[in-house]
Amino acid sequence: QNYLDNFWPDLEAAHELFDSILQARRERESESQENNGKEYPEHLPVEILEAGIKSGRYIQGTLNVNKHRAQLEAFVRLQGFGSKETG
Repeated sequence: QNYLDNFWPDLEAAHELFDSILQARRERESESQENNGKEYPEHLPVEILEAGIKSGRYIQGTLNVNKHRAQLEAFVRLQGFGSKETG
């Protein structure tokens, strides 16, 4: 803000961009506070997930995503299965 005010006081586009970025940052911080510091809200409470895993309704695994083709390639490695079995 100081840099723009001191060196580019007449550059309205830069000031508008700065204000927009500042507003987006404030909104993200307030959302983070509402979610208790978590970036994404939980879909189901932990208790329901744990009960679902125990009953067999849900499965637990590790998501592996290809860093070079992230939108095209991913798989879930299930816990308790051999290393070659994936879902």
